[in-house]
Order: sequence, then structure tokens, then C-alpha cells
Amino acid sequence: MTAVTARIVDGVRQLPAADWDACAGPGNPFVSHAFLSILEESGSVGGRSGWQAVPIVVEGADGAVRAIAPAYAKSHSQGEYVFDHGWADAWERAGGRYYPKLQLAAPFSPVPGPRLLLRDQADAPALIAGVEAVVEQHGLSSAHATFISPAQVPLFEAAGWLIREGVQFHWANDGYASFDDFLAALASRKRKAIRKERAGAVEGLTIRHLTGAELTEAHWDAFWRFYQDTGRRKWGQPYLTRAFFSLLGERMGDQTLLILAERDGRPIAGALNMVGADTLYGRYWGCIEEVPFLHFELCYYQAIDAAIARGLRFVEAGAQGEHKLARGYAPVATWSAHHLPDPNFREAVAGFLRRERAGVAAERDYLEAFTPFRKAG
Repeated sequence: MTAVTARIVDGVRQLPAADWDACAGPGNPFVSHAFLSILEESGSVGGRSGWQAVPIVVEGADGAVRAIAPAYAKSHSQGEYVFDHGWADAWERAGGRYYPKLQLAAPFSPVPGPRLLLRDQADAPALIAGVEAVVEQHGLSSAHATFISPAQVPLFEAAGWLIREGVQFHWANDGYASFDDFLAALASRKRKAIRKERAGAVEGLTIRHLTGAELTEAHWDAFWRFYQDTGRRKWGQPYLTRAFFSLLGERMGDQTLLILAERDGRPIAGALNMVGADTLYGRYWGCIEEVPFLHFELCYYQAIDAAIARGLRFVEAGAQGEHKLARGYAPVATWSAHHLPDPNFREAVAGFLRRERAGVAAERDYLEAFTPFRKAG
């Protein structure tokens, strides 16, 4: 086996973009050097955010970067969407110190994707071993890789990490040429309900899809107001800074799709999406005027329109939301992996996960029965 070394780097921006992206690949924008660097440069991570970027890098004997883990030292469990607050409470009641912990993630983004960025899959064991060494050497309670792409779950399993299952709702493009094609696959009653929702939501409004050079600071000012309103209601305070959106438009505009609803030329609501190789990722939404069903229109139906127009295979509209079922988004499994060095803590969590997994699988099967698609036979 070729000799390799692992080291911690002080932030994503300390690594050349070419090295990072050679490991990350082009498919998922949330693990790209550009996206993660924008989070750092904008102050959305670092400082007092509780997310300190500490990417772990595996290098060959020649010094070439072979693999990277997008790792963060966390002082809390916010912005992760895989909830471990109960684990933290139990560990601290037992006299342990749960924070800081190590998180392999795309911050604030419940988007499945690679958490081991690999030029060659053969380097996965070395990278995982490097992550475990960081936990041991720094006396951390644990390491967590959240929203792992399904293809990488076996890599963590082989290393002995505990696997946790969750549920999201994704839309799949079954070769549709138009939104009406998609509707044709639904039961008649569901088709009528969606058409009624869409008509009511956009009455008196103009819907605009903006990307690339079309995005201006005025658009980001409007969206910032929407985002702050949603952030305060959901999380207490928004995770991202205003500078994040300007940098996103400047550096990743061609992978950014901002859908705005305007009344008499004034934006009243918006949904921010990122475009991947085969997936449209819905991320943030907000409004300054309440309009019935406008959330569904901008976040779900307009996203389907955009995916069909671009020939994308999927729409992933974020975490949770059983209301997505009636809009054609089906339940799919999501995965995370957890390294807990303390054997007693690991045993307790493993028991919890066994019980939880059975419940999650039953829930997914139950929800599948409520999709709006025509039933065979």
C-alpha cells in the first residue's frame, strides 16, 4: 500500500480549488470549493457561528492531495438537520463532554452528497482513519457524517461507524416533457387539486426565474428580507450572512436559480435553488406577503418546471415536510454515519438506532401509500 499522511487544514480556502474539486467532483455544488469557501469568506461559518472549518486532507508520498473530508469543529448541534441533542444530553448527564464534536457536512444544507471527497475510492479507509485520529488526538466525543450519498454508506459501515436512517421527500423526473406530462401520471383528483393551487397562487403575480448574470444586488436585497423572515421564525436567527448571497451570485451564479414572485414589479416572495449535475436543490424560501399556496408554487411546482426544462432527474426540496407528498414528492431514505469512541456510549446509541430504524422504515412505507400517483390495477 502506498504511504499516505493525513493532516488538518485551517479552512477550505487554504487549499487550492483545483485540488479540492478534483476530489469533490462536479456533481454536487454543496461540496465544491466555491460553495464552502463562500461560507467562510462571508462569515457564515467561523467566528462565533459554532462551525469552525477544519478540513482533513490525505496526501500521497509525493504531497499530492488524494482525499478530503469537509470537516467542522462544532460547539452545538444547530444547522445540521440530523438531530443528536438527546445524545448530547445523555453523554453530559453521564459526566462526559459532548461538544466540541467533529462534523463532516455541507453546513446548513440537508443535501445528500459525498462526505468523503475522493480521487480514488481506495483512499476512503485512510481518510476515515484520519478523521478518527483527529477525534482521538483532540479528545472529542464523536464524529458525524450527515446526509451521506447512498454510495458512501458502505464505506462508513466497513469502518465500523454507526449508520442512521432518515426520510426526505424528492421528486423524480420520469422522462416528463412538461408539467402537464407529470400531472398525467397523477390520480385525477390530485391533478385537479394541483391545478387549482397553482392558479390561485399566481393570480395577480409575475413569476421570474433568474440565474447567472441576471442576478443583481437588488434581487439579493429582496431575497435577504425573505430569508431573514423565515430564519427568525424557524431557527431564531438566520444562519447565512447577507454577504453570502452576493458572493454566491458572483461566483456560482450559473449554478444558482432564484425564483421570485412579483406584484406590480415588487418582489414579495422567493425561493433559492442550486443546480447540480442531475438534481435541482431547493434551499431557502421566504416572503413578505402571505399568499395562499405561494410557498408550494415557488418551492415545489416551479422547481419541477425548472427541472423538466433543464432535463434534470430529481428535485430535492430540503428537509422534512410531509405536505410535499401531495405535490408529487416521494419519501426516500437519507443516511448519516456516527463514530463514537467510548464503547458504552456507542452501545447505548446503537440500541437507540436499531429501534429508530425500524420506526423510520415503517414510516416510509406508510407515507409511500399517500403519493398522488395513479395506482396500478
